[in-house]
Amino acid sequence: MNSIEKFVSDAASFIWGPPLLILLLGGGLFFLVYSRFLPFQYFFHAINVLRGKYDDPDDPGQINHFQALSGALAATIGMGNISGVALAIAAGGPGAMFWMWVSAFLGMATKFFTCTLSVMYRGKDSEGELRGGPMYVISEGLGQAWKPLAIFFSIAGFFGSTPVFQTNQMIAVMKDVVLIPAGFESSTELDFTLGVIIAVLVALVILGGIKRIGNVAAKLVPSMVVLYVVSVVAILVMNASDILPSFAFIIQDAFTAKAALGGAFGAIVVEGAKRAAFSNEAGIGTAPMMHGAAKTKEPVREGLVAMLGPAIDTLVICTMTGLVILITGVWNAGDDNGIALTAKAFDSSLPTIGPYILVTCVVIFAITTIFGLAFYGRQCLSFLIGAKYGKLFNYWYILLILVGSVSSLDLVVNIVFVGYGLMAFPTMISTLALSNKVIEKAKTYFSNYEQQTIKKN
Repeated sequence: MNSIEKFVSDAASFIWGPPLLILLLGGGLFFLVYSRFLPFQYFFHAINVLRGKYDDPDDPGQINHFQALSGALAATIGMGNISGVALAIAAGGPGAMFWMWVSAFLGMATKFFTCTLSVMYRGKDSEGELRGGPMYVISEGLGQAWKPLAIFFSIAGFFGSTPVFQTNQMIAVMKDVVLIPAGFESSTELDFTLGVIIAVLVALVILGGIKRIGNVAAKLVPSMVVLYVVSVVAILVMNASDILPSFAFIIQDAFTAKAALGGAFGAIVVEGAKRAAFSNEAGIGTAPMMHGAAKTKEPVREGLVAMLGPAIDTLVICTMTGLVILITGVWNAGDDNGIALTAKAFDSSLPTIGPYILVTCVVIFAITTIFGLAFYGRQCLSFLIGAKYGKLFNYWYILLILVGSVSSLDLVVNIVFVGYGLMAFPTMISTLALSNKVIEKAKTYFSNYEQQTIKKN
C-alpha cells in the first residue's frame, strides 16, 4: 500500500508542475485580458439570469439556470472549502490563501469561457439527449480530428470524478466529533459501516439522474451555504479585532513564504493554485458538464451564471474558512488532517455547539458534492461507451464510496489531484483554441442586451 501511495503522490506532484500551472493561471489571465473584463461588467445581469428572469421552460436542456449553478456548486462547495483550505494553510502557510484568491479571480474568467462553450457546442449522446462538457466542445467545436483529446478528457474524468475524498473526510468528522466522544471505538469496521450508510443515501439520489440531482442540489445548497456562513460570521464577530491582521498576514506570507515550506515561494503558489482548482474546479472541465445541461438558447447567459461559481465558492466560502483557522491559531497546531483543524477552530470559538454545527455543514457539503461528481463521471463514461452503458458508472461510484471510507487521506487527496490535473489539459487547450468564438458570441449578446435595455428605458 505504501508503494501505491508513493506512486500516486509522485504522479500528482509531476502533473501539477509548471506546465499545468502556467496553463491554468496563464490561461485565466489570457481570458481576463482577452475579454477586456467584459463579463465582469455584467455581474448584476448574471444575478438576474440566476434569479430566473430569463428562464424559458421551452428552451433546450434539462435544468434551469439556478439548478445548473446549484448543481455545479454542489460539486464544488464541499470538502475543498472546509478541509481543503485547512490543508492548504497547514502545508503552504497562510500565504496559500492569497494565491487561492488570485486563482479564483482568474477562474471566474475561465468559467465564463468554458461554460459558454459548453452550451455553444452541445452534442447528443447515444440516446439522443442534449449534453454539454469539454468532450462535446472538443468534438463538436474543433472537429472529429480532435476526438482523441475528448476521449482523453473522458477517461481522466471517469477516474477524477471520485467520492473518495468527501467520504473519507465526512467519516472522519463524524467519528471525531460525534461517535468517539459518545463511546464508539475507532475501527475499520466502523468506517465501513458509515460508508455503507452514505452509499445507500447517495444511491437514492444519483440513480434518479440529472433532474433529481438538480432538484436536490437546488434545495440543499442554499441552506448549507447560509448555515455555514452564519456560523463562520459568528466566529469572526467574536474575534473581530484579529480579522485585519489575518488579512495582512496572508498577504505578507504570500510573498515571503516564511510561515511554512521552508520559505519556498513557488511551493506556496502551487499549493494555493491546487487547492483553488480543487475548490472551484475552474479550468478542470467538470462544471461545464453541469452548465451544459441548462435550459437556454443563449450560451453567454450560462457563462455569466457559471462565472458566479468561483466568487461564491472560493472568494467567499474559502476565505471565511481560512480566516477562522487563522484567527483561532489552530493552523500551526501540527495536525495534517484538514477537517480536524477546522473542527478545532470551531470548537475554540463556539465550545460544545461549534463542532456539531461543523458536522452538520460537512455532511451536507460532502453529500451534495458526491451527488454532483456522480453526474460528471457518468457523463464521461457515457461519452466513451454510450449512454445505455454509462449508467453503470453509478454502481462503480457507489463502490468507490466504500473504498473511500477505509482509505488513507493522502492517497485519496492525491487520486483527486491526478484526475483533475489530467482533465485540465484538454479543457484549457480546447477553450483557448475556441476563445475567439466566445468573444464573438459575447459581443453580439451584450450589444443586443444593451439595445433592449435602452428600449425599455
